[in-house]
Amino acid sequence: MKNKSLASALIVAVSLAALPGVPAANMPLPRSTPEAQGLSSQAVCEFVASVDKINTLHSFILVRHGKVIGEGWWKPEAPDKPHVLASLSKSFNSTAVGLAIETGQLSLDDPVLKFFPADAPAGPSENLKAMTVRDLLTMTCGHDTEPKPAGGAPSVKQFLAHPVPHKPGTHFQYNTMGSYTLSAIVTRVTGQTTLEFLKPRLFEPLGIEHPEWASSPEGNSLGGYGLKLCTEDIAKFGQLYLQDGKWQGKQLIPEKWIELATSKQVPNEQASHSNIGIDWQQGYGFQFWRCTHNAFRGDGAGGQLCVVIPEKDAVIAITADTGNFQGEMNAIWDKLYPAFQAEALPADAPGQEKLGQLTAKLVAHPATQGK
Repeated sequence: MKNKSLASALIVAVSLAALPGVPAANMPLPRSTPEAQGLSSQAVCEFVASVDKINTLHSFILVRHGKVIGEGWWKPEAPDKPHVLASLSKSFNSTAVGLAIETGQLSLDDPVLKFFPADAPAGPSENLKAMTVRDLLTMTCGHDTEPKPAGGAPSVKQFLAHPVPHKPGTHFQYNTMGSYTLSAIVTRVTGQTTLEFLKPRLFEPLGIEHPEWASSPEGNSLGGYGLKLCTEDIAKFGQLYLQDGKWQGKQLIPEKWIELATSKQVPNEQASHSNIGIDWQQGYGFQFWRCTHNAFRGDGAGGQLCVVIPEKDAVIAITADTGNFQGEMNAIWDKLYPAFQAEALPADAPGQEKLGQLTAKLVAHPATQGK
Protein backbone atom coordinates (compact mmCIF):
# COMPACT_ATOMS: atom_id res chain seq x y z
CA MET A 1 0.00 0.00 0.00
CA LYS A 2 1.30 3.47 -0.86
CA ASN A 3 2.04 5.92 1.95
CA LYS A 4 -0.80 8.24 0.95
CA SER A 5 -3.39 5.48 0.82
CA LEU A 6 -2.17 4.11 4.15
CA ALA A 7 -2.45 7.55 5.74
CA SER A 8 -5.95 7.97 4.29
CA ALA A 9 -7.02 4.59 5.66
CA LEU A 10 -5.74 5.51 9.09
CA ILE A 11 -7.58 8.84 9.05
CA VAL A 12 -10.80 7.03 8.10
CA ALA A 13 -10.27 4.45 10.86
CA VAL A 14 -9.73 7.09 13.53
CA SER A 15 -12.76 9.04 12.28
CA LEU A 16 -14.96 5.93 12.32
CA ALA A 17 -14.06 5.33 15.95
CA ALA A 18 -15.92 8.51 16.86
CA LEU A 19 -19.12 7.52 15.04
CA PRO A 20 -22.11 6.16 16.95
CA GLY A 21 -22.49 2.41 16.66
CA VAL A 22 -18.89 1.78 15.63
CA PRO A 23 -17.05 -0.23 18.32
CA ALA A 24 -13.93 1.76 19.11
CA ALA A 25 -12.22 -1.31 20.54
CA ASN A 26 -11.95 -2.76 17.04
CA MET A 27 -10.22 0.32 15.67
CA PRO A 28 -6.45 0.70 15.41
CA LEU A 29 -4.56 2.91 17.81
CA PRO A 30 -4.84 6.60 16.88
CA ARG A 31 -2.05 7.99 14.69
CA SER A 32 -0.15 11.23 15.08
CA THR A 33 3.07 12.83 13.94
CA PRO A 34 6.26 12.44 15.97
CA GLU A 35 6.56 16.20 16.48
CA ALA A 36 3.01 16.53 17.85
CA GLN A 37 3.96 14.02 20.55
CA GLY A 38 7.31 15.53 21.46
CA LEU A 39 9.72 13.56 19.27
CA SER A 40 11.45 14.62 16.10
CA SER A 41 10.95 12.68 12.90
CA GLN A 42 14.72 12.77 12.57
CA ALA A 43 15.10 10.80 15.81
CA VAL A 44 12.69 8.15 14.52
CA CYS A 45 14.63 8.03 11.24
CA GLU A 46 17.85 7.46 13.18
CA PHE A 47 16.21 4.69 15.18
CA VAL A 48 14.97 2.97 12.00
CA ALA A 49 18.37 3.30 10.35
CA SER A 50 20.01 1.82 13.45
CA VAL A 51 17.74 -1.23 13.75
CA ASP A 52 17.83 -1.78 9.99
CA LYS A 53 21.48 -2.74 10.42
CA ILE A 54 20.46 -5.58 12.73
CA ASN A 55 20.02 -8.91 10.97
CA THR A 56 17.05 -8.70 10.89
CA LEU A 57 14.01 -6.71 12.04
CA HIS A 58 10.52 -7.59 10.85
CA SER A 59 8.44 -4.70 12.20
CA PHE A 60 8.15 -1.93 14.77
CA ILE A 61 5.46 0.34 16.15
CA LEU A 62 6.34 3.32 18.34
CA VAL A 63 3.62 4.77 20.58
CA ARG A 64 3.86 8.06 22.50
CA HIS A 65 1.05 9.49 24.64
CA GLY A 66 -1.19 6.70 23.35
CA LYS A 67 -0.68 7.53 19.67
CA VAL A 68 1.34 5.72 17.02
CA ILE A 69 4.06 8.06 15.76
CA GLY A 70 6.24 5.62 13.88
CA GLU A 71 5.74 2.20 12.29
CA GLY A 72 7.34 0.04 9.67
CA TRP A 73 7.42 -3.48 8.28
CA TRP A 74 10.39 -5.06 6.59
CA LYS A 75 8.96 -6.70 3.44
CA PRO A 76 7.59 -9.37 3.13
CA GLU A 77 6.18 -8.70 6.62
CA ALA A 78 2.93 -6.72 6.75
CA PRO A 79 0.65 -5.00 9.31
CA ASP A 80 -2.02 -7.70 9.08
CA LYS A 81 0.40 -10.65 9.20
CA PRO A 82 0.48 -12.43 12.59
CA HIS A 83 3.94 -13.03 14.00
CA VAL A 84 5.23 -15.64 16.41
CA LEU A 85 5.76 -14.07 19.85
CA ALA A 86 7.96 -16.83 21.29
CA SER A 87 8.44 -16.07 25.00
CA LEU A 88 6.69 -12.71 24.76
CA SER A 89 3.70 -15.05 25.13
CA LYS A 90 4.68 -15.38 28.81
CA SER A 91 3.55 -11.84 29.61
CA PHE A 92 0.08 -12.57 28.20
CA ASN A 93 0.05 -15.85 30.13
CA SER A 94 0.89 -13.97 33.32
CA THR A 95 -2.00 -11.61 32.64
CA ALA A 96 -4.39 -14.58 32.59
CA VAL A 97 -3.06 -15.67 35.98
CA GLY A 98 -3.62 -12.18 37.35
CA LEU A 99 -7.20 -12.11 36.10
CA ALA A 100 -7.91 -15.54 37.62
CA ILE A 101 -6.48 -14.33 40.93
CA GLU A 102 -8.69 -11.24 40.77
CA THR A 103 -11.79 -13.43 40.48
CA GLY A 104 -10.71 -15.52 43.46
CA GLN A 105 -10.07 -18.71 41.49
CA LEU A 106 -6.51 -19.04 42.77
CA SER A 107 -3.90 -17.12 44.76
CA LEU A 108 -0.21 -16.38 44.55
CA ASP A 109 0.47 -18.61 47.55
CA ASP A 110 -1.39 -21.67 46.31
CA PRO A 111 0.89 -24.73 46.19
CA VAL A 112 1.41 -26.01 42.65
CA LEU A 113 0.72 -29.60 43.71
CA LYS A 114 -2.75 -28.56 44.86
CA PHE A 115 -3.85 -28.42 41.22
CA PHE A 116 -2.23 -31.63 39.99
CA PRO A 117 -2.45 -34.39 42.61
CA ALA A 118 -2.57 -37.11 39.93
CA ASP A 119 0.57 -35.80 38.20
CA ALA A 120 2.75 -35.51 41.31
CA PRO A 121 5.71 -37.88 41.62
CA ALA A 122 5.64 -40.54 44.29
CA GLY A 123 7.03 -39.09 47.52
CA PRO A 124 7.39 -35.45 46.38
CA SER A 125 10.26 -33.55 47.93
CA GLU A 126 9.69 -30.86 50.54
CA ASN A 127 10.85 -28.24 48.03
CA LEU A 128 8.35 -29.42 45.44
CA LYS A 129 5.57 -29.36 48.01
CA ALA A 130 6.58 -25.80 48.90
CA MET A 131 6.50 -24.52 45.28
CA THR A 132 3.75 -21.93 44.73
CA VAL A 133 2.08 -20.04 41.91
CA ARG A 134 4.25 -17.05 42.83
CA ASP A 135 7.38 -19.14 42.31
CA LEU A 136 6.24 -20.12 38.82
CA LEU A 137 5.56 -16.48 37.95
CA THR A 138 8.99 -15.33 39.12
CA MET A 139 10.87 -18.33 37.68
CA THR A 140 12.17 -19.26 41.11
CA CYS A 141 10.71 -22.77 41.13
CA GLY A 142 13.83 -24.17 42.77
CA HIS A 143 15.24 -25.91 39.69
CA ASP A 144 18.96 -25.92 38.97
CA THR A 145 18.39 -26.46 35.25
CA GLU A 146 15.49 -25.65 32.99
CA PRO A 147 13.24 -28.67 32.38
CA LYS A 148 12.96 -29.60 28.72
CA PRO A 149 9.84 -31.21 27.23
CA ALA A 150 10.32 -34.81 26.19
CA GLY A 151 9.55 -35.23 22.50
CA GLY A 152 9.01 -31.49 22.15
CA ALA A 153 5.63 -31.52 23.93
CA PRO A 154 5.42 -30.02 27.42
CA SER A 155 3.51 -31.74 30.19
CA VAL A 156 2.79 -30.93 33.81
CA LYS A 157 3.97 -34.39 34.86
CA GLN A 158 7.40 -33.77 33.30
CA PHE A 159 7.64 -30.45 35.08
CA LEU A 160 6.74 -31.91 38.48
CA ALA A 161 9.22 -34.76 38.01
CA HIS A 162 12.16 -32.38 37.56
CA PRO A 163 14.50 -32.21 40.60
CA VAL A 164 13.98 -29.20 42.91
CA PRO A 165 17.30 -28.81 44.77
CA HIS A 166 16.74 -25.17 45.81
CA LYS A 167 14.13 -23.79 48.16
CA PRO A 168 11.46 -22.22 45.91
CA GLY A 169 11.66 -18.46 45.81
CA THR A 170 15.43 -18.31 46.32
CA HIS A 171 17.01 -19.20 42.96
CA PHE A 172 16.18 -17.67 39.56
CA GLN A 173 16.24 -20.15 36.67
CA TYR A 174 14.56 -19.34 33.37
CA ASN A 175 11.74 -21.84 33.08
CA THR A 176 9.40 -22.10 30.10
CA MET A 177 7.91 -25.35 31.41
CA GLY A 178 6.95 -23.44 34.56
CA SER A 179 5.08 -20.95 32.38
CA TYR A 180 3.30 -23.85 30.69
CA THR A 181 2.31 -25.14 34.13
CA LEU A 182 0.82 -21.72 34.92
CA SER A 183 -1.30 -22.04 31.78
CA ALA A 184 -2.39 -25.50 32.91
CA ILE A 185 -3.38 -24.05 36.29
CA VAL A 186 -5.52 -21.40 34.58
CA THR A 187 -7.29 -24.17 32.69
CA ARG A 188 -7.80 -26.24 35.87
CA VAL A 189 -9.45 -23.40 37.76
CA THR A 190 -11.43 -21.76 34.92
CA GLY A 191 -12.33 -24.74 32.74
CA GLN A 192 -11.01 -22.81 29.73
CA THR A 193 -7.69 -22.69 27.92
CA THR A 194 -5.69 -19.55 28.55
CA LEU A 195 -6.59 -18.40 25.04
CA GLU A 196 -10.31 -18.93 25.67
CA PHE A 197 -10.09 -17.26 29.07
CA LEU A 198 -8.33 -14.18 27.69
CA LYS A 199 -10.51 -13.64 24.63
CA PRO A 200 -13.41 -11.79 26.33
CA ARG A 201 -11.24 -10.28 29.08
CA LEU A 202 -8.24 -9.01 27.12
CA PHE A 203 -8.15 -9.71 23.41
CA GLU A 204 -11.66 -8.60 22.45
CA PRO A 205 -11.62 -5.35 24.50
CA LEU A 206 -8.30 -4.45 22.85
CA GLY A 207 -9.68 -5.19 19.40
CA ILE A 208 -7.40 -8.20 18.93
CA GLU A 209 -9.76 -10.23 16.80
CA HIS A 210 -7.86 -13.33 15.73
CA PRO A 211 -5.32 -14.38 18.37
CA GLU A 212 -3.73 -17.78 17.78
CA TRP A 213 -2.21 -19.84 20.59
CA ALA A 214 -0.95 -23.36 20.03
CA SER A 215 -1.93 -26.07 22.51
CA SER A 216 -0.18 -29.08 24.01
CA PRO A 217 -1.42 -32.68 23.67
CA GLU A 218 -2.82 -32.17 27.19
CA GLY A 219 -5.12 -29.49 25.79
CA ASN A 220 -3.55 -26.45 27.47
CA SER A 221 -2.40 -23.30 25.70
CA LEU A 222 1.39 -23.50 25.60
CA GLY A 223 1.62 -20.49 27.91
CA GLY A 224 5.33 -19.81 27.68
CA TYR A 225 5.33 -19.58 23.90
CA GLY A 226 3.11 -20.32 20.90
CA LEU A 227 1.04 -17.10 20.75
CA LYS A 228 0.76 -15.33 17.39
CA LEU A 229 -0.39 -11.70 17.09
CA CYS A 230 0.09 -8.73 14.81
CA THR A 231 2.55 -5.97 15.74
CA GLU A 232 -0.19 -3.50 16.65
CA ASP A 233 -1.70 -6.08 19.00
CA ILE A 234 1.61 -6.14 20.88
CA ALA A 235 1.63 -2.35 21.01
CA LYS A 236 -1.92 -2.28 22.41
CA PHE A 237 -0.92 -4.75 25.12
CA GLY A 238 2.02 -2.55 26.11
CA GLN A 239 -0.18 0.53 26.12
CA LEU A 240 -2.70 -1.23 28.37
CA TYR A 241 0.06 -1.94 30.89
CA LEU A 242 1.35 1.63 30.57
CA GLN A 243 -2.18 2.82 31.41
CA ASP A 244 -2.25 0.70 34.59
CA GLY A 245 -4.70 -1.77 33.08
CA LYS A 246 -7.30 0.77 31.92
CA TRP A 247 -8.69 0.78 28.39
CA GLN A 248 -11.34 3.17 27.11
CA GLY A 249 -12.48 3.93 30.64
CA LYS A 250 -12.67 0.31 31.78
CA GLN A 251 -10.28 -1.43 34.18
CA LEU A 252 -9.40 -4.59 32.25
CA ILE A 253 -6.54 -5.65 34.53
CA PRO A 254 -6.30 -4.74 38.23
CA GLU A 255 -3.87 -1.89 38.79
CA LYS A 256 -2.32 -3.79 41.68
CA TRP A 257 -1.52 -6.68 39.36
CA ILE A 258 0.16 -4.33 36.88
CA GLU A 259 2.34 -3.01 39.69
CA LEU A 260 3.31 -6.47 40.93
CA ALA A 261 3.85 -8.03 37.52
CA THR A 262 6.12 -5.29 36.20
CA SER A 263 8.16 -4.51 39.31
CA LYS A 264 11.33 -6.31 40.37
CA GLN A 265 10.20 -9.34 42.33
CA VAL A 266 13.48 -11.26 42.23
CA PRO A 267 17.08 -10.54 41.21
CA ASN A 268 18.40 -12.23 38.08
CA GLU A 269 21.99 -11.01 37.81
CA GLN A 270 23.18 -14.60 37.38
CA ALA A 271 20.49 -15.53 34.84
CA SER A 272 21.52 -17.63 31.88
CA HIS A 273 20.76 -14.69 29.60
CA SER A 274 22.89 -12.21 31.54
CA ASN A 275 25.87 -12.48 29.21
CA ILE A 276 23.83 -11.03 26.35
CA GLY A 277 23.50 -7.49 27.70
CA ILE A 278 22.78 -5.28 30.66
CA ASP A 279 19.02 -5.20 30.05
CA TRP A 280 18.94 -8.88 30.98
CA GLN A 281 20.20 -8.12 34.50
CA GLN A 282 17.70 -5.65 35.92
CA GLY A 283 15.45 -8.07 37.77
CA TYR A 284 12.36 -10.10 36.99
CA GLY A 285 8.68 -9.62 37.81
CA PHE A 286 5.75 -11.87 37.01
CA GLN A 287 6.81 -13.02 33.51
CA PHE A 288 8.01 -9.50 32.72
CA TRP A 289 11.63 -8.35 32.65
CA ARG A 290 12.87 -5.12 34.17
CA CYS A 291 15.04 -2.91 31.95
CA THR A 292 17.42 -0.04 32.39
CA HIS A 293 15.83 3.45 32.45
CA ASN A 294 13.15 2.18 34.85
CA ALA A 295 11.37 0.45 31.98
CA PHE A 296 9.94 -3.05 31.72
CA ARG A 297 9.30 -5.46 28.87
CA GLY A 298 7.96 -8.74 27.64
CA ASP A 299 10.26 -10.42 25.16
CA GLY A 300 10.81 -13.56 23.16
CA ALA A 301 13.46 -15.42 21.22
CA GLY A 302 14.46 -13.85 17.94
CA GLY A 303 13.96 -10.31 19.22
CA GLN A 304 10.20 -10.07 19.89
CA LEU A 305 9.79 -7.07 22.18
CA CYS A 306 7.12 -5.10 23.99
CA VAL A 307 9.07 -2.36 25.79
CA VAL A 308 7.16 0.00 28.09
CA ILE A 309 8.86 3.21 29.26
CA PRO A 310 6.62 4.87 31.87
CA GLU A 311 8.92 7.85 32.41
CA LYS A 312 8.55 8.79 28.73
CA ASP A 313 4.92 7.61 28.31
CA ALA A 314 6.08 5.42 25.44
CA VAL A 315 5.72 1.87 24.12
CA ILE A 316 7.81 0.16 21.46
CA ALA A 317 6.65 -3.10 19.88
CA ILE A 318 9.15 -5.00 17.72
CA THR A 319 9.09 -8.30 15.86
CA ALA A 320 12.27 -9.78 14.47
CA ASP A 321 14.40 -12.78 13.64
CA THR A 322 17.69 -11.80 15.20
CA GLY A 323 20.05 -12.85 17.94
CA ASN A 324 20.99 -9.25 18.73
CA PHE A 325 18.57 -8.45 21.54
CA GLN A 326 20.80 -5.85 23.19
CA GLY A 327 21.30 -4.15 19.83
CA GLU A 328 17.54 -3.60 19.65
CA MET A 329 17.47 -2.21 23.17
CA ASN A 330 20.50 0.00 22.56
CA ALA A 331 18.79 1.55 19.54
CA ILE A 332 15.86 2.49 21.78
CA TRP A 333 18.07 3.94 24.50
CA ASP A 334 20.49 5.71 22.14
CA LYS A 335 18.17 7.07 19.45
CA LEU A 336 14.72 7.46 21.03
CA TYR A 337 14.99 7.77 24.80
CA PRO A 338 17.07 10.99 24.94
CA ALA A 339 15.03 12.54 22.13
CA PHE A 340 11.65 12.37 23.89
CA GLN A 341 10.54 15.88 24.87
CA ALA A 342 7.89 16.93 27.37
CA GLU A 343 6.22 19.35 24.94
CA ALA A 344 5.19 19.14 21.31
CA LEU A 345 7.78 20.19 18.72
CA PRO A 346 7.26 22.44 15.70
CA ALA A 347 5.76 20.64 12.72
CA ASP A 348 8.33 19.18 10.33
CA ALA A 349 6.70 18.16 7.04
CA PRO A 350 10.02 17.43 5.29
CA GLY A 351 11.15 15.28 8.22
CA GLN A 352 7.88 13.36 8.22
CA GLU A 353 8.16 12.81 4.47
CA LYS A 354 11.70 11.49 4.91
CA LEU A 355 10.49 9.10 7.61
CA GLY A 356 7.68 7.88 5.37
CA GLN A 357 10.09 7.26 2.52
CA LEU A 358 12.48 5.42 4.80
CA THR A 359 9.87 3.06 6.24
CA ALA A 360 8.36 2.43 2.80
CA LYS A 361 11.69 1.03 1.56
CA LEU A 362 12.31 -1.45 4.38
CA VAL A 363 13.11 -4.94 3.11
CA ALA A 364 14.11 -7.98 5.18
CA HIS A 365 17.72 -9.04 4.87
CA PRO A 366 18.11 -11.78 2.24
CA ALA A 367 19.19 -14.36 4.83
CA THR A 368 15.80 -14.26 6.56
CA GLN A 369 13.31 -13.48 3.82
CA GLY A 370 10.39 -15.85 3.86
CA LYS A 371 10.83 -16.90 7.48
